Order: sequence, then C-alpha cells, then structure tokens
Amino acid sequence: MKDKNLHIIQEVVANMCRFLLAASFIFSGFVKAVDPLGFQYKIQDYLTAFGMASWFPSFFPLLGGIVLSAVEFFIGISLFFATRRTLATSLALMLMIFMTPLTLYLAIFDPVSDCGCFGDAWVLTNWETFGKNIILLFAAIMAFRHRRMLIRFISVKMEWLVSLYTLFFVFTLSFYCLDRLPVLDFRPYKIGKNILEGMTMLEGAKPSVYESIFILEKNGEQKEFTLDNYPDSTWTFVDTRTILKEKGYEPAIHDFSMIDLNTGEDITDDVLTDIGYTFLLVAHRIEEADDSNIDLINEIYDYSVEHGYKFYCLTSSPEEQIELWKDKTGAEYPFCQMDDITLKTMVRSNPGLMLIKNGTILNKWSDEDIPDEYVLTDKLENLPLGKQKVSSDAHTVGYVFLWFVIPLLLVLGVDVLVVRRRERKTAKRKQQEKEIKSKEPETKNQGIEEQE
Repeated sequence: MKDKNLHIIQEVVANMCRFLLAASFIFSGFVKAVDPLGFQYKIQDYLTAFGMASWFPSFFPLLGGIVLSAVEFFIGISLFFATRRTLATSLALMLMIFMTPLTLYLAIFDPVSDCGCFGDAWVLTNWETFGKNIILLFAAIMAFRHRRMLIRFISVKMEWLVSLYTLFFVFTLSFYCLDRLPVLDFRPYKIGKNILEGMTMLEGAKPSVYESIFILEKNGEQKEFTLDNYPDSTWTFVDTRTILKEKGYEPAIHDFSMIDLNTGEDITDDVLTDIGYTFLLVAHRIEEADDSNIDLINEIYDYSVEHGYKFYCLTSSPEEQIELWKDKTGAEYPFCQMDDITLKTMVRSNPGLMLIKNGTILNKWSDEDIPDEYVLTDKLENLPLGKQKVSSDAHTVGYVFLWFVIPLLLVLGVDVLVVRRRERKTAKRKQQEKEIKSKEPETKNQGIEEQE
C-alpha cells in the first residue's frame, strides 16, 4: 500500500513538472519564433559580451535563433502530449543544466541587461531569470527521472506525425515573420502607439541621464564629441552611441532622437508633433540593407513630395556608407542619424517603412511588403492606407492557435477513431488467441479420457 501511494505521488509530481516545463518551453519558443530578428539581436549581444562575435559566421545568430526557438517549441509540445518522452525530457534537462549556471553568471556580472528567454513579451531581470531557471531545473530533473510515468495523449504510432507537424509549423511561422514582420509586436513601437506618449515621464519620477557620444573623424584622426561640443561640418561622422550616466525611471521609449545630417539639428519634436503624414524609412545599417525593392521606396518618396508629406531615412551608419547608398540607389530623400538599437526595435526589417501622424504609428511594412503605385492612387487622407491599421493581439493569437490546433485535432481524431480502435481490436484478438491456446490442453486431455 505504501509503495502504491508513493507511485501515485511520483506520477502526480512528474506530470505537474511536465506541464510546467511544457508551458514554459511553448511560450519561450513561440515568442522567439514570431520575432526571429529580435532573438538574433539578443544572441549577437551575448556573443559580443563574451568576446565571441568573431568566432561564428554572420548568419549564425539568425539561424541559431530560429533553430533554438524551434527546439524549445518542440520540447514544449512533446512534453504536453508526452510524445518522444525520453528525447523531450533529455533535451529539457540539458537546456536547463546549461542555462541555469549561465543565468547565474549574468545575474552576478550583468554583461547583458536581460537574457531574452521570453523575448520582448516578458522581460525579466537577470536575477528573476535565474530564480525561474532553478524551478525549471528541478522540474526537468523530476520529469526526466519519472518520464515513463508521463501520461500520453497520443499513441506511439501517431507521435511521429505530431513531432513532424510541430517542427513544420514553428519553422514556417519563423520564416513568415522573418520575411514580413512579427505577427505579434511586444515592443513600444507597435501600431497604434504614440511615440511622444511613450517618451513621457511619470509625474515626480527621476529620469535616467543619458548622453549621446558622436565619433567623428578629421584628417585621419577620430575623436568623441557630445551635443554640447559638436564640431563644424569639416568633421566626418563615423558612429554614435548612447551611454547611461545615471539610472532612474525609464519610460517605454527613451532613446528616440532624430539628428538631421544636413544641419546637425535635433528634429525629433518637429516630426512627432507634425499633424501631417510622415514616412520613416528605417535602415539600422544602410550598408546591410536590402536594395531589391529600392524602386518602390523611391516611388513612395516621390509620392510624398507630390502630396506634401515628410519622408526621412533613419540610420546609424556613417556618412560614407550613406553616400554609397545614394550612389547605388539614386536616393534623394533626407537622412537622419539615430541610435542603432532604437532602429532595430522600431521595425524588424532592414529596410522597413513606418507611417506616423502626430506621433502616432499608423502602419509598418517590411521590405517585402512595401505599398506600390497600385495602392497609392490618391492622397493618404482618402485611402485606407492613411488610417491606422486595426489589429488585435487576441485575434492574432487565436488565428495562430487555430492554424496549429486544427491539424492536431485531426491527428487526435485519427488516433482515437482508427489507430487506438485497431490497437484495441488487436489486443482483443490476441487475448482471444491466448484463451484458446490455454484451453487446448484441456480439450486434448478430455479427448484422451474419452478414448480410454
């Protein structure tokens, strides 16, 4: 009786740990899959912080991020349905054994601000992440140790189909969001947000003190300047960075600053308070930007000039790279300097396009989805394009959920109606054969007795 009670307790604990791990890995893998570029930037931060950026090819952070998000999502779904129990629990345990000491190091030495385990959907401090990983490590140990006690929702014969479909779904989702834009936007620059409001401080709060450092070059010599001692136009811009001088309250948007490269002036307030339309072409590194759709971009600039709308290209690249871009693409639009991280946060595309009005983000497009002349047939005031794009995170999650769940329900239906019925019939037949065989000696003995 004691052993039976112990077995029940172990089974309950193992399955509770299994569902906790499943929820964590599904959520973690999903939010990374819908924002593959965001996770790429986080991996680049890790490699830079540990001095390993030069160890890997340039495509590694993106490819590695997509693969890791797929693995996490696969582990979560496998644990939820209890398919591939040995593989899923082993992978979960190995990841937690690796991540737990890593996050302890991050918590102590703080080389990166957050681990990025849940992307921008749920930002945890490094100590909060370490505490979470301690709990998940214990759950992974229990699930692995008692993996045979995990209750299956899918038969063994159908689990391969669930595994293949899970990987197909998560890879398809990642590459779709990479080609377009994330289907869910967890950043402060999502459609419908007002940038000025996002920059507003809470009343009475003490702000963080930042300083912009500009690296300029003249006669082969590079020097650092601030806005207070910014030199004349004989100096050539090389790079810029923002440093935190004093920590305080930080609003959702704290580093949005547009520096006009023609005049060197900060035009942020002029742009964000303009009641007209403004197109912002976002190219965080202009030398790495895709120029395959540059004709569409130039057409939108011509359209803006024709109808009196503002158009700026925002980049963090030095002036020589901007000049190369102009020569290569024939760009005539004005350029503004902005922080690289801010640009990466605004639009997950290089280049990407944003439409704002009075500081409110009306729409965003990836390089592959830029509106063309067939859409821009009139003034923006008369087009649906000029209205704020209506989107609902709940509806989006529902659609994605249905795309994943409906095929799985079909698999479950086949599993219940066909596979398991066949297994029951097979088991019943084997039981009958066993009973017949067990009766054969009795029949033979009866025959012998009758002959005697």
